[in-house]
Amino acid sequence: MLYTEDLRTAAHTTMTDITSRVKSCIRESGIREGICMVYSPHTTAGITINENADPDVQRDMLYEINKIVPLDDNYHHGEGNSAAHIKTTFTGLHIMVPVHNGQPVLGIWQGIYFCEFDGPRQRKFHVQILKGIE
Repeated sequence: MLYTEDLRTAAHTTMTDITSRVKSCIRESGIREGICMVYSPHTTAGITINENADPDVQRDMLYEINKIVPLDDNYHHGEGNSAAHIKTTFTGLHIMVPVHNGQPVLGIWQGIYFCEFDGPRQRKFHVQILKGIE
């Protein structure tokens, strides 16, 4: 089953916890065992899994990513968002999570994040749930 979720990002560079939205898609699918893929169809926004207990983790991650890939660094891409393309390559465009008993199998501190690197914008992400053997 494929679900498409709309998301409005609030800042140029931000990480938005989408775990509850992914869980809702899994629940709606009715699939109890399988695989869930979360995918960003954007070249300047990615998907990742990281700690969701302490918001300082996301703040620290974005701080370091922005140091590694500065917004302006003599890039040649005409749109002015080369840094966002590079950052998206770091995070990747998708994650895969096992589904067991109708829930994503995540670590106790893990959450699923939509990573915006060229916002704020109206975005979307896709959730594909594949049924496994029950």
